[in-house]
Amino acid sequence: MNWDWLRNLLFQSPNDPDKPDPLGPRGENAAAKHLRALGYKILVRNYRCKLGELDIIARDGKTLVFVEVKTRTNEDPEPEEQVNAHKRRQITKCAEFYLSRYSNVQPAARFDIVAIVWPRNQPPVVRHHVDAFPAER
Repeated sequence: MNWDWLRNLLFQSPNDPDKPDPLGPRGENAAAKHLRALGYKILVRNYRCKLGELDIIARDGKTLVFVEVKTRTNEDPEPEEQVNAHKRRQITKCAEFYLSRYSNVQPAARFDIVAIVWPRNQPPVVRHHVDAFPAER
């Protein structure tokens, strides 16, 4: 039996030019860079709990910001449109779980969306929507 496929999978360098660079992590890196340039302090990336995942949790001044990042290679459909009512409810529940670790005095919080359109072999276009949606239950 030929085991080359398994050996290649296990020992492939992360910088291997034949291995495609996952778009999602590249988009999240670009979003974090964008937010830092605006003065946000990144607190947590890829926060996971039993209710879901938050891409980025950051501070903008005294406000805690839960950031959903959507990355696409083209604008059809626009990345922002992927944050539908179901996704907003999931993000809200996960954010509430995160906030439950605070005492009775919780910080001001909001939900932002960073939409990234990253065409092949071109720089990304970053669209940041501040206070993109209210908490949904």
